[in-house]
Amino acid sequence: MSKILNIITHPNENLRKVSSKVDFEKENSSKFQNHLNDLVLTMQEKDGIGLAAPQVDDARRIFIVNAKEGPLVLINPVVTHKSFRKNKMEEGCLSVPGINGIVKRPYSIKINALTRDGKSYKEKINGLLARVVQHEIDHLNGILFIDKVIK
Repeated sequence: MSKILNIITHPNENLRKVSSKVDFEKENSSKFQNHLNDLVLTMQEKDGIGLAAPQVDDARRIFIVNAKEGPLVLINPVVTHKSFRKNKMEEGCLSVPGINGIVKRPYSIKINALTRDGKSYKEKINGLLARVVQHEIDHLNGILFIDKVIK
């Protein structure tokens, strides 16, 4: 049964660490899949639109976003292209409660990753989903949105 995980908050130093790549062949197990379910449940119960593993003190390159089709788990994501076009939008974060700020990000990106079942995921995404993915990838690199807020 899935459980809600504890979200760590700023200034916890673990939020500033670069996450490790997941060895999917080694990691893929029922325990790993259960952990992914826990991440999804935590994101949903905390009313988030995304959640990165470092936010629950798991230093692996995993995040979940709430896509149109439902929760999308992405593992070892790599952005392969960022659009020249950028937009500004207000962001917040479950790990930085009570603070919002305007962040400028590329409007669209191309991403390569693995899905929870180990399949290749290569997509061009834009708009809000692209913003959320970039926000979550920042978490994997030890970066918080407050580092990018436009003054």
